[in-house]
Amino acid sequence: MAEIINLRQARKNKTRADKEARADQNRISFGRTKTEKELTKAERELEQRRLDSHKRDDGETP
Repeated sequence: MAEIINLRQARKNKTRADKEARADQNRISFGRTKTEKELTKAERELEQRRLDSHKRDDGETP
């Protein structure tokens, strides 16, 4: 015979698991220190300056 499960409890357990998975992902994405954030920002700015310095100037303004 099949195991009897309570569907209401199964839905709640699934919802809890989904919320926990989303929370884990947010901890990874947003749980960085101030130093790490500043380092990432500085790296992005450096890359942007490098890209801008390699652009050609045709002398035409849009």
